Parts: sequence; structure tokens; C-alpha cells
Amino acid sequence: MAKVKLTAEAAEGLEGLPLVVHARVLALLERLGKWPAVSGAKLLTGNLAGHYRLRTGDYRLQFRLEGQTVVVEKIGHRDRFYE
Repeated sequence: MAKVKLTAEAAEGLEGLPLVVHARVLALLERLGKWPAVSGAKLLTGNLAGHYRLRTGDYRLQFRLEGQTVVVEKIGHRDRFYE
């Protein structure tokens, strides 16, 4: 079991989501607590090497690992997510 921590940017992104998507992202955050037994997590490459992403529909959640803590850095729509 891992501890899940949100950065200020991630918390702001979570609050700005539509209600239905907000509920789906909360379910993803709960799944992250079971790291490393999380399906669908993709390791990112390039300048985001060392980070992971999970998706739900058109929304993405970017995170990294710090020991036994999963640090969620960003939550948002795919259109503006990787900028």
C-alpha cells in the first residue's frame, strides 16, 4: 500500500473537473493507493521520464513515485495536459 499525495497544481485541477469526471478521478486516486498493483499506468518518456500517467476517458493524471508515496502532480484534460 502506498500513500497518495496531491500537489497544489493537482488539487486545483481536481477541483475544476466536471462532477462525473471528478468521481472517476477519485476512483483513480483510490487505485493508486494500491501501487504497484495498478493496471493502466504508463511510464512516460522524454522530458517526463520517470513520471507515469493514468487516464480515464479524455482526462489524465500524471504522477511520480517517492519511495512508498505516489505524488500526483497534474490532473487535466488531454488537450492541454502535456504542454
